[in-house]
Amino acid sequence: MSGAEGGESRAARAEDPCKAREVLGIVGDKWSLLIVRNLSQGPRRFTELKRAVDGISQRMLTVTLRDLEHDGILTRTVRNVMPPHVSYELTPMGRTLREATAPLLEWSITHLTHIDAARTAYDTRPDTPPA
Repeated sequence: MSGAEGGESRAARAEDPCKAREVLGIVGDKWSLLIVRNLSQGPRRFTELKRAVDGISQRMLTVTLRDLEHDGILTRTVRNVMPPHVSYELTPMGRTLREATAPLLEWSITHLTHIDAARTAYDTRPDTPPA
């Protein structure tokens, strides 16, 4: 291996953490994970996702779906009927993301009451700094 090749591989390795952080920023946000979770049950239309993901705005759903499609996590299919039928479905890579994040989502659901109780206890402490 030449010095140039070694330099290139070190440069590529140095770039990996930045790329991983970029991807984690996209797939690790709350909306992406909730959308991926909903799509694990099969293809969904935009309106179905909007109803299923509580609190997401139409704009944020659109932006998140575009980002997930751009990253190869889901596919968007348009059927030319009246009105047009657009559905979203996980790609094979998206299904592996769902498998990887399922324990985190289950943990969140399981511990939600404990987290709420801890927040209440923290917020009612006399020495709690203002937010």
